[in-house]
Amino acid sequence: MKIGVLMGGISSEREISILSGQEIIKNLDKNKYEIFPIIIDKKSEVLEKVKGLDFVFLALHGIFGEDGTIQALLDSIEMPYSGCNMLTSAICMDKEQTKRILKAENINVAPHYIINSGTTLNFDLLEKLGYPMVIKPNNGGSSIGTFIVSNINELKTCITEAFKYDDTVMLEKFISGDEYTVPILNGEILPILSIIPKQGFFDYHSKYTEGETDEIVANLDLNLKSKIEVIADKCWKIFKCKAYVRIDIIVSKGIPYVLELNTLPGMTKNSLFPKSAAAFGIDYSTLLDKIIES
Repeated sequence: MKIGVLMGGISSEREISILSGQEIIKNLDKNKYEIFPIIIDKKSEVLEKVKGLDFVFLALHGIFGEDGTIQALLDSIEMPYSGCNMLTSAICMDKEQTKRILKAENINVAPHYIINSGTTLNFDLLEKLGYPMVIKPNNGGSSIGTFIVSNINELKTCITEAFKYDDTVMLEKFISGDEYTVPILNGEILPILSIIPKQGFFDYHSKYTEGETDEIVANLDLNLKSKIEVIADKCWKIFKCKAYVRIDIIVSKGIPYVLELNTLPGMTKNSLFPKSAAAFGIDYSTLLDKIIES
């Protein structure tokens, strides 16, 4: 079976994509698969580079990775690939649309405002969210361009910074609480991980620097564990997810709030999904097999 591992891409998460791709290549079973590393620098390269393959393992993140674009391109040539389909990927990449659907399904999300590049900002309205406040690109990941602000000056500065990564920026009320992530493999919930950054919040540095964050199997009471699992299962079904997805949740005063769904979770050696799978007794190589088989 000829498998191409597609990595690189055009998003701000290119570096993480390459790390994910390298780790996937390292752990794919060489006795089962003929493996072709594919680093892309522009969209127009893809169709030529995947010719003759049997399957594409997507190690892309961000724009032209998780937003449904590459999925649509591969669908157009009937090339099987890992992860969710075009529609699911596109919706889950758009944080505003994800929140709208979750709210309609009575799943708790943080209050927010959306602002678009070029519009006049009403800071009196925006400040009604209250401080601290989270600023993030509406379409993005790996906490790139994400900030926590505590006053008007920081708010103005960080909105400008976030607009460097997307034309639409989300302002979100900061929910103080314990952060968890729920990996789901083919509809089965794997061990919930507790995320405890040693400094600040779970930003880009904390996510990808070894030793900066404690990521351990969560020790939850049965009631809270059940609440989180019910919500995660609903998310999987609502968005018609496929293969593997990671759902980020924060729990404040016993109430779980969904932060986002990751339809192509990071697969570096420090990534959360492989750690959870390992705690479930699934080694990295077997995890990749299961994703491909799905």
